[in-house]
Amino acid sequence: MAPPVSSRIVTIPNILSLFRLLLIPVFLVLLLLGHLGWALLLIAVSAVTDFVDGYVARHFNQISRLGQLLDPAADRLFILATLLGLGWVGVLPWWLVAVIVARDVLLLVLGVVLANHRFGPLPVHHLGKMGTFAILFAMPVLLAAAAFPDLAAVALPLGWAAAIWGVFLYWWAGVAYILQAGRMIHELRVAPASASDTVDR
Repeated sequence: MAPPVSSRIVTIPNILSLFRLLLIPVFLVLLLLGHLGWALLLIAVSAVTDFVDGYVARHFNQISRLGQLLDPAADRLFILATLLGLGWVGVLPWWLVAVIVARDVLLLVLGVVLANHRFGPLPVHHLGKMGTFAILFAMPVLLAAAAFPDLAAVALPLGWAAAIWGVFLYWWAGVAYILQAGRMIHELRVAPASASDTVDR
């Protein structure tokens, strides 16, 4: 049985999601000023609060409609800010940033197309989850390599391996979403024709 969804606004998960949103400009300022160690710490804080708000929401019945919007928005904005910030300071190459952002833009367009056909959002694919996890792992590891050069010999190959694998899975999931959406739209268009043939007979 699915847990109840409340209309409450002030909950611990919502406060933590708002806190993550407020961390974004602080993170970018630290990054652009060259305080890479502190910026890395904020990534860690964001990851911990993300885990905590999900745990509290599920185990203490604090799932709310606002939280269902606020939590993923905070996650996506923090990821986008991290990608752009790391690209700006040279930790990530711009081509890698573009490849990751392009996939998200593609899914945004796909969501609009599905909404126009009266479909809701597609369920999250396990490939997408694994790809997102790999990318989220790669970004702080690569930032750690830049912030602490003594770690670079280990952190750089580890971060790049995770980033490349994550991008591969990210786009593999994107292709799976496109194919699934194509089948759904095709079935929607075929259904009226099938119904019409049945009536004619």
